[in-house]
Amino acid sequence: MRRCRFLAQSICVLLLVFAPVRSQAETARPLTLAQALKRAVAANPRLVVAEREIGVFTGRSIQAGAFPNPEISVDVEDIAGSGAYRGTASAQTTLTLGQLIEFPGKRDARMAAASGDLDATRWQRQAERLDVLSETAIAFANILGQQRRIQIFDAVIASLDGLGPLLQRRVDQGASSQAEIGRAQVAADLLRADRERTKTALSTARRELAALMGGNAPDFGPAVGDFGAVGRAPPFAALLRGLEDHPQLAKWTAVRAARKSELLSARLKPLPDVRVAVGYRHFNETRDNAMTFGLSAQLPLWDQNQGNILSAQETLAKTDAERAVNKSALVVLLGRAYDALDGAQRELSILQTSAIPKAREAVRTIESGYAQGRYTLIELLDTQSAFAQSVLREQEALVAYHTAVATIEWLTGAPMMRARTR
Repeated sequence: MRRCRFLAQSICVLLLVFAPVRSQAETARPLTLAQALKRAVAANPRLVVAEREIGVFTGRSIQAGAFPNPEISVDVEDIAGSGAYRGTASAQTTLTLGQLIEFPGKRDARMAAASGDLDATRWQRQAERLDVLSETAIAFANILGQQRRIQIFDAVIASLDGLGPLLQRRVDQGASSQAEIGRAQVAADLLRADRERTKTALSTARRELAALMGGNAPDFGPAVGDFGAVGRAPPFAALLRGLEDHPQLAKWTAVRAARKSELLSARLKPLPDVRVAVGYRHFNETRDNAMTFGLSAQLPLWDQNQGNILSAQETLAKTDAERAVNKSALVVLLGRAYDALDGAQRELSILQTSAIPKAREAVRTIESGYAQGRYTLIELLDTQSAFAQSVLREQEALVAYHTAVATIEWLTGAPMMRARTR
């Protein structure tokens, strides 16, 4: 009877695995999802790069509005010659101040193009932020899943190890062969091997999350959260409408504005700018002074910038197609995530309402009967394996569910039903 009580206790340990994890004492400072997201936003290197990109294009926008600098020149004529022009007695010295006046609209077009590039960069920064948040949430869910798998393996291994004394007693009584002890040990060892593989996967997932949060190595304890919380997704049509507000699509409005301004700049470039100059001239020979005035402009005879105009036209024309390609890729990702979420929900429904309860009941029945000699070890091991596989499948489905939710949130920019942690 003591053996039966031990087996019942081991099953209770296994069942407790599926209660939401709130705290563990493996290491210090457990990490919640909210903390992970906050750290990722504050320290992820990709967001630092995105901020610097905004600074780069801010500088270009400022520079685009700069006026041409004035020019100053000094000309000395009629010196170092012969006769009356020997030395500097007949020199003429001219001090000239000139200014380039751009054709109307050139500066405005240049500024508009730079402003469009800056706006597009800001949208890209928002898209990068959503990307980082999504990857962090997925990495966090993966860690929760791996932690839960280790707990499942520990509970099943403990249950199998608890069979040792009972098996030995049955062997001593002649009710079982010595091979059954080895069979149970092999089953437990295979589970230990799976547990070690899962520990490796957990270590890798923790390193990936640490990198997303800007660290070189994990400096946090176990991930904690209500991993089992799930909900229904909104209709796909509603999510598709939300996709229109995604920064990767919103940025194309700014890109189009920038490219229209670049085309205008290309068309305005051949139009001549005017250079005006005013000067002061001194005649050494007569000690007289005079003013000079100048006006110059290029004649657009040979180069009318036709090549650059054509290039700008084609670049603008392909903007809508590029946006369509971008949207198509996002729609495919959204559809894939939605199907994965829907499939995970249906899988969880089958596992939680039928497979796991039936497997749990079967384990209880077989373990109780095995202690009384009514079932074989193979039947017991098969039942325990089926139960373990069903709960491991549940964890895989939960990870798939939370991964799909994080992807949908990234694409639509709106939180759904992902489990939040306190």
